[in-house]
Amino acid sequence: MTSMTLPARAETRPPLPMRPTPHERDGRQPSDPGGRPHSGQHSPADPATLEALRRVIDEQIGPRQPGAIYQNQDGAFEVIALIRDPKKARELLKRRCAQWALIVKDVLRPGAEPFVIGSAWTTSDYLVREAKAAATSSVGGMR
Repeated sequence: MTSMTLPARAETRPPLPMRPTPHERDGRQPSDPGGRPHSGQHSPADPATLEALRRVIDEQIGPRQPGAIYQNQDGAFEVIALIRDPKKARELLKRRCAQWALIVKDVLRPGAEPFVIGSAWTTSDYLVREAKAAATSSVGGMR
């Protein structure tokens, strides 16, 4: 039995329409010779910008300094180290935009290993022990 419709010939078909230009470059768009670099590829040189960035980072870290203990819905954690070097923080967190990182230890789990976090201080976090109190109590306990 033969087919009721015959396939159309390639010569009679109109060309397919071009897809819309995608968000990312695929070689069809002209490149700008003076394009801007990615924001993470350069460091801000303006002192006001640096100060604003420092304030934002300080807000994100909150009172979590080495020796402090804080608690949230995930548990209670002692801050072992605070890394403010963006390059080191990016390596530890495996994030391209990290500016800081914390190494913490879960104090509610016996034998817990320290791990790296980059979560910002929120209203659900609260300080159990300040860093200064931790430093003075450990020195006082050695006498």
